[in-house]
Amino acid sequence: MLFNSYEFIFIFLPITFLVFIAIARHGREYAIIWLVLASLFFYGWWNPTYLLLILASMGINFFLGEMLSRAYLKGDRLRLNSYLALGILLNLGAIGYFKYANFFIENYNALSGSNIYLGQIVLPLAISFFTFQQIAYLADAYSGITQEYRFSHYALFVTFFPQLIAGPIVHHKEILPQFMREVAFKPRAENIAIGLAIFSFGLFKKVVLADGVARYATPIFNAASSHATLSFFDAWGGALAYTMQLYFDFSGYSDMAIGAARIFGIRLPLNFHSPYKATSIVEFWRRWHMTLSRFLRDYLYIPLGGSHKGKTRRYFNLMITMLLGGLWHGAGWTFVAWGLLHGLYLIVNHAWHRIRRSIGFTGSPTPLGKLLAWCITFAAVVIGWVFFRANDFTSAMAILQGMAGFNGVSLPNAVISRMGEVGVWIRACGIDSYLGGGADFIFTYLWVGSLMAIALIFPNTQQLFSQSQPALNTYLSDERFAILPFDNWAKRIHWSPNANWALISGIVAAVSVLGLTNISEFLYFQF
Repeated sequence: MLFNSYEFIFIFLPITFLVFIAIARHGREYAIIWLVLASLFFYGWWNPTYLLLILASMGINFFLGEMLSRAYLKGDRLRLNSYLALGILLNLGAIGYFKYANFFIENYNALSGSNIYLGQIVLPLAISFFTFQQIAYLADAYSGITQEYRFSHYALFVTFFPQLIAGPIVHHKEILPQFMREVAFKPRAENIAIGLAIFSFGLFKKVVLADGVARYATPIFNAASSHATLSFFDAWGGALAYTMQLYFDFSGYSDMAIGAARIFGIRLPLNFHSPYKATSIVEFWRRWHMTLSRFLRDYLYIPLGGSHKGKTRRYFNLMITMLLGGLWHGAGWTFVAWGLLHGLYLIVNHAWHRIRRSIGFTGSPTPLGKLLAWCITFAAVVIGWVFFRANDFTSAMAILQGMAGFNGVSLPNAVISRMGEVGVWIRACGIDSYLGGGADFIFTYLWVGSLMAIALIFPNTQQLFSQSQPALNTYLSDERFAILPFDNWAKRIHWSPNANWALISGIVAAVSVLGLTNISEFLYFQF
């Protein structure tokens, strides 16, 4: 079931909440069981068959978590290591089969000339998210962090529907203690107002902004898949349109997840914090999919040795972490390339900071330096998104060739002809023109420019609702490196439960619902 659907907005969410309130009066355990059942219904709406998979996954991981907790109390290191290894093996084995089996078999067949066929394997919804979440639970149980809860509590931690499908990847200690509070099952008007407002803003980002700009990204990537030749502005227009689509799609989902959880009085971890304001790739990954970055850091990069085993080993660890992070997003060589590219970005970024420190530059950068750093970072991210979105490696290279100007630079004749003397100068510079496509060209760059301004200038959800603490801080971004002084202006705008903001939230919600004509999946549902 999609957050941006009539079924969720007008049936599932209100019924789930109202029944939750009614049942909570009779006891916490009944309310927890109701939320688990509702969340399983939410998950099974897509394909009821895979309910068996998530139930089996929860049962096995809960059992292993209990065994780990007992072994920890006894100080039995052998059993601790054995149970943790078994749990990781089973979880990664499930992901490996459903997500990567056909990918590896196809590549093995291509290399060996074999003809092995496993049949069609349908990827279960959210398997990457609920599996990583349970691996984190096992690691916490291994360290003695988790407390003893009932299976129903654990099932709620895994399946709580606002974060089930596309994150955030939550820790056991972040969610369950909130449900154990005395006030957890007593609805508060403040939480409902905050949750509905955040949900409405997220819905607007998805339905109006992300889906609106998608119509200018999809044709370019489809053209690349059809081996069409893309000129400079067409290729950049498609890449930038997708860059904005993905931003507002994921930002919208993150807001809707936070808002839906807040209606129930639960604060999810922050997962998105204006990543396109970042002036370095390190800062970008502190702001983009923050809980995934945290997971990769805590359970992969640091166990590999992090930065404590020398410069060469640190760079190797970064590359391995981002390679696996790329594969986590999808079974394809384009995702491998995207992960390797970001690994290279991070290595260059850390090496650059090392060079700056070695020559004595340790202060904050100048405004011009920040602007240059932002331009480099943003361009690097856009190039990476081409691999992320392209259907195959050949399509990605076709778009990148166009972006590099290898296919020439041309503009629609209708655009150049309306530029007057500037148009004459453009033709004199050797820029070609072509008939048709003028409206698409103009609207592509109008959409991209408008959405870029929103991403850079306007406050994000965390800033807008800062007085209401909408989410748990995953970890703080370094605001010293924010591009230009826009953040200072944005921080002065705050949502509050009054008539003006109620009107604004209502208008945003109404426009969003009216836009639910062609319901589309969130992009991160694919992972």
